[in-house]
Amino acid sequence: MNKTISKTWRFGRLSMRFIPILVWLSTVAVVIGLFSHRARRFEVLGVAQSRIYQVAATTQGRLKDISVELFDEVKQGQTVALVDTVLDNEKRPEEIKAQLDTIQAEIDHLTAQLVSTKETFIADKSDRETNQLANVRRFAVDAENARLEILRLRAIISADRILLQDLVLEVKIAKDLMEKDAATPYELQKAKLQYSSLAKKIEENDYLLAQANKDLQEALLRRDEYVLHQPYNPSVDSALNVIRQAIKVQERRMDELTVRRAELQIKAPFDGAVSQVLRQSGEAVLAGEPILTITETKPSDIIAYVSESQVNLIQEGMQVELIKDSEPAQIAGSTITYVGPAVVQMPVRWWRNPNIPQWGRPFRVEAPAQMKLAIGERVGIRRL
Repeated sequence: MNKTISKTWRFGRLSMRFIPILVWLSTVAVVIGLFSHRARRFEVLGVAQSRIYQVAATTQGRLKDISVELFDEVKQGQTVALVDTVLDNEKRPEEIKAQLDTIQAEIDHLTAQLVSTKETFIADKSDRETNQLANVRRFAVDAENARLEILRLRAIISADRILLQDLVLEVKIAKDLMEKDAATPYELQKAKLQYSSLAKKIEENDYLLAQANKDLQEALLRRDEYVLHQPYNPSVDSALNVIRQAIKVQERRMDELTVRRAELQIKAPFDGAVSQVLRQSGEAVLAGEPILTITETKPSDIIAYVSESQVNLIQEGMQVELIKDSEPAQIAGSTITYVGPAVVQMPVRWWRNPNIPQWGRPFRVEAPAQMKLAIGERVGIRRL
């Protein structure tokens, strides 16, 4: 009995001696684990940034109008500037109008030829010609008539639009003069009436042009459907081929003049605000020369740098936590979307001492939509 008690007592004393050792070892393990975890973590400051886009012309010309002002908000696809692509050393409106008149005269000539060809087809009928061949010829002539009508209307509309641009300027001049008491309201009203009348005429001709295009498609469809069920006779196509080629030549000339007269519309690439206006209306611009700058109003990314000792701790797709201390204070999760390929010198804003350059590896974090951030605001970033 006494021996048993003695053994128990000795074992208890031995256990008491090992408890401090076990506690010490546990503490060391915890400390090592904390240091290891801390070594794998990083905490840096990032800056909220947004996209900045310099809007430029894609071709040389003269800046006709800038429809926005500094700090105006714009929507994606909104027209912010117009560039006149007809330069001063190129053909002016009166010369282009003369070319359009020449095209119109050629159209009239082709129309007369087409009428003559049609009459020849009718007069040249013989016993060998069947009713089917006469119909093929009629359908072919209808299609070419529609093409000529389209070309004639395009020439008229193009010429009228040149005059309409001049009337816009006249209305503006009359309005300015009236404000300066240098013109009467009658002169302004007269200019406005001329503009309205010509604009209405263009609108009516646009409708007729659309109808002529529709007539052409229907004529071609009728011709193709009829020919599909009839024997092919090459005499019809060969007889009209010369006129068709001449019509194509006039169509290409019309396209060239239309494209050269068309104003280049410069549009906003995304929603944002005008942060810089670099050119003024009336100035000549070169292809690629910036006209104005548009900046997103909401941050899209957060840019940060990790020190040289932590360059290997970040990777794309890593989850991080963003902490905003300014009001309203916020915490949000996000993801690293890009990691720079090399260690570079940080911008001065990231230096602890403005006189001592620092180096680090850049990375980008997606700005959470629910986090209210201002462009340029600092945000804490830490690895989860």
